[in-house]
Amino acid sequence: MKNTSAISETARGVVRAVWLILVVMVATLAAGNDTISVAVIGDYGSEGQALADVSQLIHSWNPDIIITLGDNNYPDGEASTIDQNIGKYFHDFISPYQGSYGTGADTNRFFPTLGNHDWRTDNAQPYLDYFTLPGNERYYDFVWGPVHFFALDSDPHEPDGNTADSPQATWLKERLARSTAPWRVVYFHHAPYSSAAHGNYAPMQWPFKQWGASVVMAGHDHTYERLVVDSLLYFVNGLGGRSKYGFSSNPLPESQFRYNADYGAMLVTANGDSMVFQFYNRQGELIDRAVLTNPRVTAVQAPSAPPVIQEVQLLPAYPNPFNGEVVIPIRVRQSVKAVDILITDIRGRVVMRWKNITLPAGRHTFRWQGTDHAGNPVASGVYFVRLQSGSRAISQKLLLIR
Repeated sequence: MKNTSAISETARGVVRAVWLILVVMVATLAAGNDTISVAVIGDYGSEGQALADVSQLIHSWNPDIIITLGDNNYPDGEASTIDQNIGKYFHDFISPYQGSYGTGADTNRFFPTLGNHDWRTDNAQPYLDYFTLPGNERYYDFVWGPVHFFALDSDPHEPDGNTADSPQATWLKERLARSTAPWRVVYFHHAPYSSAAHGNYAPMQWPFKQWGASVVMAGHDHTYERLVVDSLLYFVNGLGGRSKYGFSSNPLPESQFRYNADYGAMLVTANGDSMVFQFYNRQGELIDRAVLTNPRVTAVQAPSAPPVIQEVQLLPAYPNPFNGEVVIPIRVRQSVKAVDILITDIRGRVVMRWKNITLPAGRHTFRWQGTDHAGNPVASGVYFVRLQSGSRAISQKLLLIR
């Protein structure tokens, strides 16, 4: 963990410069990939079983990056709690990581935003000391693959303001106008529109669509909600692990889907043609799904979440990434018949299939050596293992590196 009393401003500047160079290099490489995956969590920073479950869910996806929607460190954003609330669960995505829970990432893949709880101690200094982020670290932008991300600070303590006429908003408007990415994701803490306890946060009701945003994601209310406001897709995602809130008896007319039964996280996948948004609860059940197609046109596909195979749990595959063989563990709660296990590429093409299997109760393992039906090695890249029984399915991402 960084200690500002021991690190000179010069040294800090060198660390940030090196970090930014690495980010540019990795993001440039990522831009050449067909699809990226992003985990999204909000209001999560509270050590305990709920966050442990959500972290395990996210790690099972092996996402390229994680973005957060604020309130990273409950209850008061203190230096004494920040590592146990964040690093304990996500140190392998953070760089540079100087906490005590293990090895950090070679390059930073964790991109948080400030929440009101993060601001409660010393003007958010523990947060600013813990992370090394672009720009002024309170709000910033970066590109990963086909997506340009814009992380904002929605808190009223933000020195550059949090209203549509503030210097921060002017920065966003100018950056959005210059962006050439197919997709532009704006994310922050306080939800502009919400049907839950906190309700609408008027200061952040900026003209995001007019300025060129593709989607807006926020937290603050500890619920999951999908809304469409002025033909722009909004998400509230605050079920990261702290607590759960109820919904108003009079939800907003713009609200399309609401959920608060259990904790969970979002998995977002994006390529040049589409973005897919999925919310899973910590049991791995797909709760909601929406799709954006045709960049710069926000068209929302109605949710089509397939029912989950309740009797089966797909455990995290290992090693993942892999370059020889990957082990796929499965836990079966009660016997299930007529299961197909498929390995597909990112375009959905089946490269390997085990058909019509009966899985008795207990633990099972399947092994894939990175070959197709004929035994020919397949290329490096992203693949998915999918368990399917009729219309029910569960899946997990695999990364093959030759």
